[in-house]
Amino acid sequence: MGNCIEMTALPFEFQPNEQSSSPLYLQLAEALAKAISEGRYKANEALPSERTLAELLSVSRVTARNAIDHLVSQGLIVRRRGSGNYIAPRLEQPLTRLSGFSEELHQRGFVPGSRWLSRGFAEAAPDEQHALDLGPRERIARLERLRRADDTVMAYEISILPVWALPDPEAVKASLYEHLARTGNAPVRALQHIRAMNARGKLSELLAIPSGTAVLFITRIGYVASGKAVELTHSYCRSDYYDFVAEMRRE
Repeated sequence: MGNCIEMTALPFEFQPNEQSSSPLYLQLAEALAKAISEGRYKANEALPSERTLAELLSVSRVTARNAIDHLVSQGLIVRRRGSGNYIAPRLEQPLTRLSGFSEELHQRGFVPGSRWLSRGFAEAAPDEQHALDLGPRERIARLERLRRADDTVMAYEISILPVWALPDPEAVKASLYEHLARTGNAPVRALQHIRAMNARGKLSELLAIPSGTAVLFITRIGYVASGKAVELTHSYCRSDYYDFVAEMRRE
């Protein structure tokens, strides 16, 4: 018999399909994933325990556990030892719109934050000179930080800017793009490259992930209206927390 849970018990409905060849745990995982994608659970919200979930849905604890395991492997749920299962924060970022990390998080109801690792000046490396069209030995402002969503580390980020665009790195607070907008140096277009890599050593420690875990490495060069490069940012994003979405059309 199918079991339909009222919204007062759980924020989603689950009706097992006895005719489906899909195992019951996958059916439950799909129902949970749909509830998460529709925003019925908030980021970092605790899920019922596997025992409670099994009792509410009249399924076995093994079924509930396997469904949770499946969503953990997909990055939709995170397990916190001794605490329980929680909805993982995820950032769905369209590739056709230029926006900053803080702006994207605000629009999705997260609280953005940064843990600053360093802010200061340095001599531009050859690749930075090329990207920002700088002269030899020219100095740059360099920002290094961890980007957070509701206190969860989402990415490690290094931003390099010409000194003319950022004469005081300490003046940047929460949002680099907001600061650049106030000074009239906000980028209006950008080129962005994305590739996968494995996090090791310092990077895996900063992102609090096991060594060898896949991350998204994103390089962005932003340009002001005059065409001058104003920003070179390297972002190392946790792949379990990021989705990049692109709409494509066939001519």
